[in-house]
Amino acid sequence: MTHALRTVRQMWRLLEPVHATLYYAPEAFEEAAALGYATDERWPSYFAYRAAPLGPAGPQLVNALFYSLSPQMVERYTEQAWRTAAPEQVLKARSAAVDRALRKLLGDRIGSPALREAAELTRRVCEAAEAAGRPIAAANAALPWPDEPHRVLWQAATILREHRGDGHIAALQAHGIGPAEPLVSQAAVGAAPQEVFSSRQWTDEEWSAARERLAARGLVKADGRATGEGQRVRTAIEKLTDELSAPPWDTLTTDETARLAELLVPPVLDIVGTGLLPAQSTLGIGMTYDYE
Repeated sequence: MTHALRTVRQMWRLLEPVHATLYYAPEAFEEAAALGYATDERWPSYFAYRAAPLGPAGPQLVNALFYSLSPQMVERYTEQAWRTAAPEQVLKARSAAVDRALRKLLGDRIGSPALREAAELTRRVCEAAEAAGRPIAAANAALPWPDEPHRVLWQAATILREHRGDGHIAALQAHGIGPAEPLVSQAAVGAAPQEVFSSRQWTDEEWSAARERLAARGLVKADGRATGEGQRVRTAIEKLTDELSAPPWDTLTTDETARLAELLVPPVLDIVGTGLLPAQSTLGIGMTYDYE
């Protein structure tokens, strides 16, 4: 492996805000509303935008691939998604939303040599990513590449994000962590307050049952905080996730990866600095783990 795992994790942290603009930008809600989606909350457009590369996927498939969202939530939004618009229409709206949002967020950086270089480097990493066993990443990788650098960067960030997410599910399953339990585990190690995880719409009974299952394994205490073993398992999950995310990055040298990180910092600061994205999420993106 060319790169240290901390570098792989750093690149995820830099690319995640680029990808996440789709789910929070006003332009994304405007494009969704034009197709007929409700926009009083983000979930109708989230499910449509994220699942559209899969085609008209039903709730069972989406639930399997999204993993940690409540099945009732998945069913409610997924069943409505393709009644509102076809996946092909959603993909066009998604592309338009990304284009409009990033043009506004990045301003004069659009079309700059630095942004073009960042897009080219990130695309190289994507094209080295193995799609086998990575269904959401594969579905996004099968889409045609756009021409403009800011849209290339977004698509590359999205493919790599989903590549990591698919691998993260494998890491969770390797450690016996079922669909509701990743959120309880993340809350237990302090990745975010419990109320942040309520957005995934598990009922109080389902959350308590997941906590009890983890407690029976000695992973959480009665008050929901992680035990030492719970911390160890969570760290092992994150390490395996980073390990599974690492191979595509071997296509870049250490100098090229450092250069990409340097190039990404200004546009990412542009995005984060607007306050568009939530300060805390269920991803635990701000967490650090001592495994190197």
